[in-house]
Amino acid sequence: MAEKKPIRRIARPFVADGPTGVSVRDRLKVLTAEDEEVLRAVGAHMGRLASRDLARRVHDGLDHSIDTWAARKRELTALSSSRWAGSVTSNTHDQWGLSRRAQHAHLQSLDAGIGMLRHRLSLPVGEKGSRGRPGGYRSKHEWFHKSRRLAVLEARCEQVRAEREAGRVSVVRGGRRLFHQRHHLAAADRAVDQWRAEWEASRWFLTADGESGKRCGNETIRVTPDGEISIKLPAPLGDLANAPQGRYVLAAKVSFPHRGEEWRDRVTGNRAVAYRIYLDVVRGRWYLDASWTRKDLPVVPLEVLRAGGAVGVDMNADHLAAWRLDALGNPVGEPRRFGYDLTGSAGHRDAQLRHALIRLLHWVKATGAQTVALEDLDFTDSKTREKHGRRKRFRQLVSGIPTGKLRARLVSMCAEAGIGVIAVDPAHTSMWGAEHWQKPLTTKNRKTSRHAAAAVAIGRRALGYRIRRRTAPPHDDQSDRRGHRTAQARHGIRGREGTRPRVPGPRTRSVPPDAERTRGTSASKTVRDAPVDQAWVQDPLLLTV
Repeated sequence: MAEKKPIRRIARPFVADGPTGVSVRDRLKVLTAEDEEVLRAVGAHMGRLASRDLARRVHDGLDHSIDTWAARKRELTALSSSRWAGSVTSNTHDQWGLSRRAQHAHLQSLDAGIGMLRHRLSLPVGEKGSRGRPGGYRSKHEWFHKSRRLAVLEARCEQVRAEREAGRVSVVRGGRRLFHQRHHLAAADRAVDQWRAEWEASRWFLTADGESGKRCGNETIRVTPDGEISIKLPAPLGDLANAPQGRYVLAAKVSFPHRGEEWRDRVTGNRAVAYRIYLDVVRGRWYLDASWTRKDLPVVPLEVLRAGGAVGVDMNADHLAAWRLDALGNPVGEPRRFGYDLTGSAGHRDAQLRHALIRLLHWVKATGAQTVALEDLDFTDSKTREKHGRRKRFRQLVSGIPTGKLRARLVSMCAEAGIGVIAVDPAHTSMWGAEHWQKPLTTKNRKTSRHAAAAVAIGRRALGYRIRRRTAPPHDDQSDRRGHRTAQARHGIRGREGTRPRVPGPRTRSVPPDAERTRGTSASKTVRDAPVDQAWVQDPLLLTV
């Protein structure tokens, strides 16, 4: 007899951390031709220095040290300024670290694909899968092509592993998408001049890190509380200055309609604010981004978030399913569905997600809940063609769910609305929700979907309750001397997660199941159940004196 596959250990729910940073944007309007010329000159000059510094960092690889970093910064300082050089080296280190993490993720994906191919190739052709593992390939033709693909992935994995051990990474300033688009301009419906303008603008560097204690929180790109913008020009471009101390003041002003008061408080208090100026070539507009970090954020304990119940949210490919649960884990009210369409351009998809989340948060506030429960999803291991080779539609469905973007945006929006977020393990929520909650929550006027039932399962797990339902045994009689009856087993009851076995014998607690009968069956008291051969006689009248 084959051993039963154990269920993996379910992780405990945890409070999702809110965003640690804030970024706001405003458009630079009423820029003069001289202002644009200065911005282009500064961006191109600092972009060349940033590209050179990134090439040096990639060449250093694992030999990078404080001395090599200091040497790079000294060279950049002579061609710009010390603060410009600090921003460039900081951005270079961030790019190298991001590429390093992406390389590690790519290596893990290759290892997973190779393992799956080896498993399926080791099975006989046509063997079916079991216990969640895929079986062998359907034909010898497919087996042959998969063996070729295994050789390709093994060679690629060896190359990536060798590069990682040597500390080499692949980085493209300006983005790999634009880099490859140069050879497919007809498919992208762009001319060479358009691509060239966007490519050059993406490689400019107009970013300055903030510094607390300095005037307005930034000495390189300074924005005063009334919105005036001045830039510290690099040393070779000092002749373009129109203000003292080698600075250039732009004609445009910013106000930051969103979070303007919070930004103004930081600037007035000389707290660090980082700025980035960039050009949207398609629209022909200049923008200024302001960002800063949040520290010492209040952490709400898990017990406090559970006290008022929660709203379970199930993320799907085309909608969010939500249901309100009280503090005891019971569904309250009606389920809600917030749909979105993830087809079309990236801007359309982003707007759809934002609109769905706004409607969700408005409904959560209307219900009076202060907590949202969602799954900590990660479909990285389910997107490979080696695991779901012939299930192309399923892979497209899984890849189309923007789990990372949904989770990050929901957490940030909940933090602004004062709503806590509890993340739970996604194991078996859809299956157990449909098994234990879909049918009980379905009525004549309400048809509960499996997604709404999954939302209930997510909410119960976030509140610390078991997902599975198990009815408590009946009382000895109809009195409530042992407490009110419940439809859910408590935490202390043994076997509450299992299926109740069939116990033979009488359904009473006072008589053991295997006890022998000590009395005969009593006769029925109704005419319908009375024996056929029973004789009915009239009782004689009582004699009275």
